Amino acid sequence: MGPSDRPLVTVVVPTYDRPALLSDAVRSVVDQTYDAIELIVVDDGSDADPTAALAEVPLDGLVDYRVLQHDDNEGANAARNTGVRAASGEYVAFLDDDDYWKPEKTARQVTALEEAPEECAIAFTGQQRVDDDGAVTGITRPATDGDFLANLARGASFGTFSTVLVRRSVFDEVGYLDERFPCWQDRDWYLTLAPHVSWTAVPEPLTVRQFTRRTQISDGLQQKRDVAYPLLLEKHRAKVAELGRSYERRFLATLCRGLAVSAADNDRHRAALRYLLRAIRLRPSSLGTYGYFLALLGGKYTWIPAQASRRAIARTLRGPDVG
Repeated sequence: MGPSDRPLVTVVVPTYDRPALLSDAVRSVVDQTYDAIELIVVDDGSDADPTAALAEVPLDGLVDYRVLQHDDNEGANAARNTGVRAASGEYVAFLDDDDYWKPEKTARQVTALEEAPEECAIAFTGQQRVDDDGAVTGITRPATDGDFLANLARGASFGTFSTVLVRRSVFDEVGYLDERFPCWQDRDWYLTLAPHVSWTAVPEPLTVRQFTRRTQISDGLQQKRDVAYPLLLEKHRAKVAELGRSYERRFLATLCRGLAVSAADNDRHRAALRYLLRAIRLRPSSLGTYGYFLALLGGKYTWIPAQASRRAIARTLRGPDVG
């Protein structure tokens, strides 16, 4: 079966001043076993020329590829929207420029969606996290059953944008990504989609996310606290509350815990403890939140070793086989 016999997948890669990482991400697209792929790289106002980073990547095997450029830095969701609007594919996949895919990722997701009921519009994969040295520090797998919105409200993981394959028609039916969000962008989009579509999952960790010393979009406490958090409440709290008070409390507790981790990672340990106390009041049965609280009691002197221990335990539990 040749590329023309398969649904076209448009891969949208937003990038901003990370040329070395961009080439690795795009190479993982080229290496996909699925051969009906259109690549759209959207440069979000970089100083560096993204085309230079792609010069050594063999792009001829793709159905098509383009580099689109913003004159100014408009944010990752604006870049993704630019890519979606230019997409020709029946399906759209997103790949952040500091992530990469395992070769079978696209093929497995297309099969999952082709075999799913018509109302199923989005497929997720599991996600593997690696550190600066390439060592695996953890694996998350998407939920595989239950109501989409209820799963999100209770804090179930569905992975980042890089785990997603979605029907292109969703953007015309439900709307494009909200460009006001500087972070927690994937969380907002999933909550927006949840009342309208169902999902399927490929649990294997076919997406690799690099947690390194580089600053990532999710690192900013101020952006989460002052922009993303109130926007999420404004847009989604009411519909979560319709599920019941317990779901609303779990939704709020999950957000507070996210703020706490961001605060701790930015050396704001007292603020982190306040957010964790709020999360505990909202959901006192969450043992994981108590673990974070204990890890923060000594400030950076306990938080940093606790995080290092967690990563070491994850590596030990995974062993040599991380696929």
